[in-house]
Amino acid sequence: MKNLVDREISKDLRPYGEQSLQKSNHLSKKQTSTQVEFFSSYKEAFDFFSLKDGITVSFHHHLRSGDGVINDVCQEIRSRDFQHVSLMPSSIFPTYQGIAQLIREHRVNNIITSYCNGEVSKLVQQGLLQGDFVMQTHGGRARSIMTGERKIDVAFLACPTVDKSGNGSGMEGKSACGVLGYAISDLEYAKKVILVTDHLVESLDQHQLDGKYVDGVIVVDSIGDPQGIVSGTTRITRDSIGLKIAKDTTKLLDALGLIEDGFSMQTGAGGTSLAVAAYVKELMKQKQIRARFCSGGITSYFVEMLEEGLVDKLLDVQCFDLEAVRSSKENKNHIAISASVYGNPDEANPVSEQLDFVILGATEIDLNFNVNVTTDSFGAIIGGSGGHSDIARGAFVTVVVSSLVKSRLPILRESIRTITTPGCDIDLFVTERGVAVNPLRTDLIQKLDQAGIAHWTMPELLQIAHEMTGVPRALSFSNQVIGYVEYRDGSVIDMLYQEGFE
Repeated sequence: MKNLVDREISKDLRPYGEQSLQKSNHLSKKQTSTQVEFFSSYKEAFDFFSLKDGITVSFHHHLRSGDGVINDVCQEIRSRDFQHVSLMPSSIFPTYQGIAQLIREHRVNNIITSYCNGEVSKLVQQGLLQGDFVMQTHGGRARSIMTGERKIDVAFLACPTVDKSGNGSGMEGKSACGVLGYAISDLEYAKKVILVTDHLVESLDQHQLDGKYVDGVIVVDSIGDPQGIVSGTTRITRDSIGLKIAKDTTKLLDALGLIEDGFSMQTGAGGTSLAVAAYVKELMKQKQIRARFCSGGITSYFVEMLEEGLVDKLLDVQCFDLEAVRSSKENKNHIAISASVYGNPDEANPVSEQLDFVILGATEIDLNFNVNVTTDSFGAIIGGSGGHSDIARGAFVTVVVSSLVKSRLPILRESIRTITTPGCDIDLFVTERGVAVNPLRTDLIQKLDQAGIAHWTMPELLQIAHEMTGVPRALSFSNQVIGYVEYRDGSVIDMLYQEGFE
């Protein structure tokens, strides 16, 4: 059972550049740079730093589908005929075709990431990667870099604005993408750090990336398209079933006493999760209460709550839309945090462990509340944990919302293909057909019983699903391992398998 969390915001929400952990098992930060070198091309930077075969290269994904830097770096690697390269992008999107090309040409040995879909995931599942494919959580990624478990030779960090001292900001410039929380551990611990920008200025009044850790800056015409940070998954659902689930979830949270003055929350970026945020907002207005903070990847819905005085602070590790980008620059209570402060299990009091409740989605969920957001029902890699496991573990109450059936298949299964988040971290499963409570949470069961709110067991919900769809035919998948899923502490919780069936 989860422990009750401290209901006060940690006083240790340090600004960027002051977030290293003072623990003996953590690697020292990289030596600060004495001089920042400026380049007009990737070729110049590769030559100057003598980059060669076998390097480990990292990137952040704050430009999401609009990122151009990853593809440009991959093209430079190809032009130099590098082999045995390891890549550590914080996430991989379908537009990252440069990575796919390196895999096809057998130039990449290992890929470590927190999220992956598109052609890269398909090539990995065809067995074309020469080494390991590892899927981490966002907090686990920061932890592994800061402990030295994962070592980065060079970090290429897309940065919308850089000044002549090497300081960087994501909040200004033509490619502004807002908060750069996933880049901080790379900045502070990579052996070499190269910022890539399309907007060089004399000086920055405020910066997110501290120039003392920066070795080089490449000035290019474009680092990408900021419109690409917005995706279809970051909008409230219009589906009637999704809206019913969201409304029921809000009533449930209120009955559990979780929507009271001074609460904290996070939602995922899925349409139903965002609909919960919208219903919670209306309830807050009715009850005339305020939230202490909302966290995670921030959307316009949370920005509206901040600007309407419904929430004291936004604790932001990533902007999901352009309104969030604007707010990150304009609102002093829109606070940028790193992935480590957000979800690193080694942090003394990460934000993920200060949440009263969190709303998450699922591709599949099983009778033991284990959740899959990594693969689809046929085993194809379509996503990854991101921060799913980090906040599921940390929040006092973790709610998974989903329709019981999608595309004529039950979301609830006896067992799931891939465990992304273990069931011990999930407390409630809310569907249009009813809610199930994890038997470990006897406190929640008692409160629902006292409030007269009906709830089901997972086997009962599974029976309802089978009455709707029939019992799905069991599939025998390939047993050839092509990668593995890490929990936030670095332990392996599941394997990933080559595509195909036995």
